[in-house]
Amino acid sequence: MDRISDEARSRTMRAIKSKDTEPELAIRRLVHSMGYRYRLHRHDLPGRPDLVFPGRKRVLFIHGCFWHSHQDPRCKRFHQPKSNREYWAPKLRRNRDRDRENRARLLALGWESLVIWECEVETGDDLKGRIREFLEGS
Repeated sequence: MDRISDEARSRTMRAIKSKDTEPELAIRRLVHSMGYRYRLHRHDLPGRPDLVFPGRKRVLFIHGCFWHSHQDPRCKRFHQPKSNREYWAPKLRRNRDRDRENRARLLALGWESLVIWECEVETGDDLKGRIREFLEGS
């Protein structure tokens, strides 16, 4: 049973964006400041990656910790929902499965991918180094 009304839940869910989120914008600014140029959300690639580097055949996904079920015990942003579990558990599982499938499909097409989690953007976790190493790797 949900703790808030259907109308309030609907309003909250409508406000959630899938593109141009704060973590995504922060990574885009960082990558641009590092001198890399990219394309956004290419629809012809599995999972519509957030940042696409066509010449390098590499993509970045910026995942929200809740929506993509970040399993790192240090992550403070992911939690199992306490209400309406019969809805949320399968939904979050499908998201994880879809992410895994999309990354496998990208790899089969010759693309490498890197996932950056929302909590990593907040803490900084040497993102510049990780991104540079990923993009420059052969």
